[in-house]
Amino acid sequence: MATIRKKIDVSAELTSEQLNMLKEAENTEYVFDKDNPILSKEELARFRRVSDLIKEERENNQKQNVTLRLSPRALRKAKSFGKGYTSILAKIIEKALDNPELTELLMK
Repeated sequence: MATIRKKIDVSAELTSEQLNMLKEAENTEYVFDKDNPILSKEELARFRRVSDLIKEERENNQKQNVTLRLSPRALRKAKSFGKGYTSILAKIIEKALDNPELTELLMK
């Protein structure tokens, strides 16, 4: 399937065909179904802008400095990854913490 690219000039006036399409859409009754249920005011209030979520995630995702004690063997292995080994350690720790079976096993 070919990719079709179109440039849209948002400052251009709408054509009569586009205006008619909008008027038709405005007068079309919306049909709710299981994929598009009617939402209560409480449910609608829980919606958030994706841009706000991304901004919040970036702010909360700032890395923190910690002191960590490693065995000589673990440190030697980590350093064998070369430059950036601390980032690799951070990823390993994140993956381990996201794995409930592993964390449960290690807590015993």
